[in-house]
Amino acid sequence: MKPDYKYLLDGNFHPGSRVWIYQCNRLFTLNEALEMEELLKEFSSQWKSHGTPVKGEAHLFFGQFIVLLADETATGVSGCSTDSSVRLIKDIEQRFKVNLFDRTTLAFWLNDKIQLLPLAQIQYAFDNGFIDADTLYFNNLVQTKEELENTWLVPVKDSWLAKKISFQKSVS
Repeated sequence: MKPDYKYLLDGNFHPGSRVWIYQCNRLFTLNEALEMEELLKEFSSQWKSHGTPVKGEAHLFFGQFIVLLADETATGVSGCSTDSSVRLIKDIEQRFKVNLFDRTTLAFWLNDKIQLLPLAQIQYAFDNGFIDADTLYFNNLVQTKEELENTWLVPVKDSWLAKKISFQKSVS
């Protein structure tokens, strides 16, 4: 089963809308997720760029990914408005005692749930059958709404990780 999230995105946002994804080092508890949804809703409703409201939205997907979108066809996102979003993420880190800026831990969809794996162990995981070329990988490097919809969750073989893995399993 491939997880579905696209229906949660606002259809009125331009496909080129900017996206930022922050992956948590653990699953948020239900209470934390409910509190998080309120924080994200409040932030996106008050997000401004040079005093002008940003057409933005914020989500907690799969209890582990904070996804921010800004439709710059409505209002451009300035350095200050980006800084305010980073402050929000840092506040969330402190409040919930989590890490949202670790880019060396990767997320995969395995057995209908998210599994985290350090980048340094990718080849080992492949060689030992934990992941394969068709395992779904959360590509948090996506930058637009269109990419979020089409290439956020992709098979390992179709991601940048394919260059990091030797798909020839070693024979013992």
